[in-house]
This record gives sequence, structure tokens and C-alpha cells, in this order.
Amino acid sequence: MSDVIDRLRAEARACRICRDAPARGAPLADPRPVFQISATARLCIASQAPGLRAHESGRPFDDRSGERLRDWMGVSREEFYDASRVAILPMGFCFPGYNAHGSDLPPRRECAALWRSRFLAAMPGIELILCIGTYAQGWHLGAARGPSMTATVQDWRRFLGSNAGPRILPLPHPSWRNTGWIRRHPWFEAELLPALRMEVARSLRRP
Repeated sequence: MSDVIDRLRAEARACRICRDAPARGAPLADPRPVFQISATARLCIASQAPGLRAHESGRPFDDRSGERLRDWMGVSREEFYDASRVAILPMGFCFPGYNAHGSDLPPRRECAALWRSRFLAAMPGIELILCIGTYAQGWHLGAARGPSMTATVQDWRRFLGSNAGPRILPLPHPSWRNTGWIRRHPWFEAELLPALRMEVARSLRRP
């Protein structure tokens, strides 16, 4: 299985489909796939797409959003970037650029269709998937997700206990732009975060 992962990693690192054969919109000028995988990972962070700092460093969540996500999970930076235990698999591997308002554009459509099923099939040890944001929730939960991101995250208990495969826990994006959302929904910190930390510890085989 490690050979499969090694081949997939090399192929995906070299992928330029969003530049050379875009599915929709303008070609991406500067693709740089950013992800973290291994054949032994037990926890998968299904995110949106790398931000600019991750694009520049080549390391996923290498920004303030990553700091907040690690705090939510109750993990150290070393644990978070331990690819042998934690996979980070964004819906789009490359930074998609900004819109006119300075917000990140949606993940490129080409990426998930080409790579996602192949990567997940090569990581059979995944026990827990953290679905961050609407794009990851749409892929992993399909029609079962709620009518909004808030509704989906608020229904986390149903998703965590109902999936036939890996346990799935939906989360909002840890962007600091969502600070207002967190304040308006106190159940997130009071109820969901303790469960998140317990599920993460379970997947990482902590005592």
C-alpha cells in the first residue's frame, strides 16, 4: 500500500490539470498541490483548499486558521504534521486565488473528481474524517447534509454515529472570519469541541 501512496503522491504533486485543462473558469496561473497523506494515517482532515501561506510554504494549514484548528482538535503542531497518523486532504489541492472581495475562491472543480476517491481508497486505515466547510461536507455527506453549513454542523451527533465507514464529524472552517459564527453558536465550543477532542484522541491512540 505504501507504494500506491508514493505513486499517488508523486502524480498529484506534479498535477497541473487546473492550469492545462480547466473544467470551468480561467486556468490557474500558479498551481502548487499541497496535501499530507500516508498509508498508515487514521485521521483525515477533509478541508477546502490551501490558503496563500500554505501555497507559499507547501505545508497545509500553515497559518492562523491552522493554529485555531489545532486548538479545536487539542493536538500539538508536531502531532498535526505527523503524516503517519494524520492525513490532510483538501477538496482542491492548490490555492485557488482571491475573489473581488479578498476572500479565497472555491476549490477548483478538477481536483476532487480526479484524485479524491483514489487517495481515500489508498488510505484504508482512516477511522475519522473531519469535514471542514460546505465543500467537504457535500462530498462526504452527500444528500444527508443539512440545508446549510450551520445545520450540518449542528447535527454532528447524527453524522458521527451513522456512517458505515469512517466516523465523520462536520466542522466550520477555522478561519478567523468565522469568529462571529462561533460566538453566535455557543453549543459549538460547549458541546462539539469536547467531542471532537475525544474523537481525535481516540483516532491517535492516546491513553
